[in-house]
Amino acid sequence: MQMAETGGDIRLHYRLTGPEGAPALVLSGALGTDLRLWDALIAHLPEGLRVLSYDMRGHGLSTCPEGPYYMGDMVADIAALMDRLEIREAVFLGLSIGGMIAQGLAAERMDLVRALILSGTAAKIATPAIWQARIDELRAGGIDAIAFATMERWFSRRFRAEAPGTVEACLNMLLRQPLAGYIGACEAIAETDLYESTARLRLPTLAIAGSEDGSTPADLVRETAGLIPGARFELMRGAGHLPGIEQPAEYAALIARFLAETGHL
Repeated sequence: MQMAETGGDIRLHYRLTGPEGAPALVLSGALGTDLRLWDALIAHLPEGLRVLSYDMRGHGLSTCPEGPYYMGDMVADIAALMDRLEIREAVFLGLSIGGMIAQGLAAERMDLVRALILSGTAAKIATPAIWQARIDELRAGGIDAIAFATMERWFSRRFRAEAPGTVEACLNMLLRQPLAGYIGACEAIAETDLYESTARLRLPTLAIAGSEDGSTPADLVRETAGLIPGARFELMRGAGHLPGIEQPAEYAALIARFLAETGHL
């Protein structure tokens, strides 16, 4: 178990694998998940990478401060962790809220990020009113109140039917997240609009969307990719919000190709 203090009484749980000095790939996950989200993907990635995954604040084994949370704080958390681990010029893969963190980090710390992979994410996701309605539901009924609907948004109907054990494992992962951390992350997403800063980015970018993503529809991901000159958009047919779980080999192949194209392999 690896823990690191990142300032402000925040300790992040992380996993760092691969040879020291190798090209770095940083993985930042989705609302309601922890670093176990990446296990299947990591198993399919090419050798020779230094891979960092972590639990964002309020999730997994990381510190869960009281809210509200702000996107700037979540960006500062991973920047501090990368600084502590001396990781520079990484390819940063952000999924969902992790993709918002990725966009914020790329805008603020060009020394840390040489290329972006934005997966199932956007510069702005939904509206403050929609997020406030979810927060109210969570405060009234806990994560249980939104858990089964979340599985329907996360996974395609076919995957839910064919891999019920994996879906149940992800349901249990969601239910084990701290309620205060989940609500805090919802608050951070609600107040975030990255259109202007993302439109100023000038770095290699791959955007990946699942055709069956019920959380961040493919058109929203495509729109965000369009903000960054030269960004490439890839649609994964039949995949939902978590392609690293649903289609890990195909997801890894897209990532490996992008790493090779950017000279990161």
